[in-house]
Amino acid sequence: MIGMLPLPWRYTAFWDCVGCGRCCRDYDVVLRFDEWVNIVRTYGVGFTEPRIDRLYLKRREDETCVFLYKFFNRWLCGLQFMKPRACKLWPFKIYAEPKYGRPKEAAFSYGENKFFVYVDPACMGISWGNPSQEYTYKTLPEFVEIGLGVRDEQHYSTSKIPYQPAYIRAKERQRFWRPPPLI
Repeated sequence: MIGMLPLPWRYTAFWDCVGCGRCCRDYDVVLRFDEWVNIVRTYGVGFTEPRIDRLYLKRREDETCVFLYKFFNRWLCGLQFMKPRACKLWPFKIYAEPKYGRPKEAAFSYGENKFFVYVDPACMGISWGNPSQEYTYKTLPEFVEIGLGVRDEQHYSTSKIPYQPAYIRAKERQRFWRPPPLI
C-alpha cells in the first residue's frame, strides 16, 4: 500500500494507533525549525539530518527513525514528550483545498472553516467503513487542531497503551526468571 494516494476521511470508520511502527520506517520526518532546535538541544545534532531543502529526523542504517523503539510487541516513539508535528499528524493530511480529489468526501468542517482531510491507506490502524461518532467528533478535530498548531497535547491521535506497572513488572520478572537447578 505504500505509494498509494491518500483517501478521504469519510471512508474511514475509525483510526487507532496500533504501534506497528510503519510510520517510523517508511516515511522521512520533516522538522520545523523550532522542533529541530529542541531535538538538537536535548539529544545533539547527530539525531537530525539537514538536507538542501529541509531538516529531518535521522534514520538508522535499517531506515527506521532513530527514536523508534520496541516495547513488548509494539513499536513506540522515544520523542513522545516532544514529538514533531509531522509525526503527530500521521496518517492524516489536512489541507485548505482538496489535494487528492473527492472534495465532498474529504471535506471536514471545523468551526467556521472547511478543511480537506485525507488518510494514508498504508496505516494499519485504519478501519474502513462509515465514520464513527468518536472518530468524527473527537479524533478528527484533534488532528485538525494539531495541524493548525493550536493544540500540542494528544489524546485521541496517539497510541492508547495503558499504563500497567504491575503487568510490566510481572513481564520483567518472567524474562529473568530461571527454574531452580535439579538435584
